[in-house]
Amino acid sequence: MPRLDDRLKLVAAQIERSIHADIGSDHGHLLAALLASGRIRRGIAVENKLQPYRNSTATLSALNAEVRLGDGLEVLHEKEVESLSICGMGGQSIVQILSQHPERLPDEMILQPNKAIDLVRRWALNHGYWLIDEQSTSGSRRFEVLRLQRSTAIPDPIYQRLETIHLNESLGLIFGPWFLLRRDEDLRQRLTAEQTYLQSKPKLTAASRERMKAIEQVLCNVHFRSR
Repeated sequence: MPRLDDRLKLVAAQIERSIHADIGSDHGHLLAALLASGRIRRGIAVENKLQPYRNSTATLSALNAEVRLGDGLEVLHEKEVESLSICGMGGQSIVQILSQHPERLPDEMILQPNKAIDLVRRWALNHGYWLIDEQSTSGSRRFEVLRLQRSTAIPDPIYQRLETIHLNESLGLIFGPWFLLRRDEDLRQRLTAEQTYLQSKPKLTAASRERMKAIEQVLCNVHFRSR
């Protein structure tokens, strides 16, 4: 069984449905691990380039899995899978994939954006998916994993809970509502380090000034738990 790094271990731990698709699987290691451990019954890997398609085919050849060559959800059928994952892409790319064939989206999705994570949270908020959990890896290179579940109830109540710590939806989209509500010391350390960095710059762009303001709001209002 392929050994997963901390990032993919965190993703795998969130997957609980029987039939799972991994979009942009690269080497097929996530699906191989899920199948070997019995967390899923069948896997579908989707690749849009030939070499990753060959890599995943080689990894998954002896398992109950299929590798398809295509772009995003275009090679999946409606209601074919119960969950899907997209890992290692930017938030803008993930949102583009999710938006192209909304009728093919399953009820549960595990997403690991490398950047622009707020775009993914906003997409979920606006398209009937609740953010039911957020987790992150530890260490200097932090990866965040979002678990989404379809719901007919709008809006997602997790953002309303931010009012209990004197924050708002906008800050939740930026920093993650679960991370803020847990008031974890790791979050405080990251925001403090970023604040120090921004304060050291002789001149800030408009976007950086807005980021600084958001960080200050969180640090002033949230009573973080110590280790």
